[in-house]
Amino acid sequence: MKPLLATTDLRALFARADMNGRGKLDVEDLLKIILVLVAVWVVIAIVGEVVEALANLLGPVRPLLGLVILALIVRYFLDRL
Repeated sequence: MKPLLATTDLRALFARADMNGRGKLDVEDLLKIILVLVAVWVVIAIVGEVVEALANLLGPVRPLLGLVILALIVRYFLDRL
């Protein structure tokens, strides 16, 4: 059997590629993949809007909330929680 790179006949090269079964996805499978990706994109957008709305509601309390979280982490690492 000749190595693949030494083959000069393109038909033999393409026939060998077809035997591998690569690139044989149905249109329905591709559409399902695209549908899942779009659904994930929409969910991420909705979660981003909810987080942004919560951040706007907290307003000036955000730095204090950050300090409280920082204090809890420090107390956890010092075993004083």
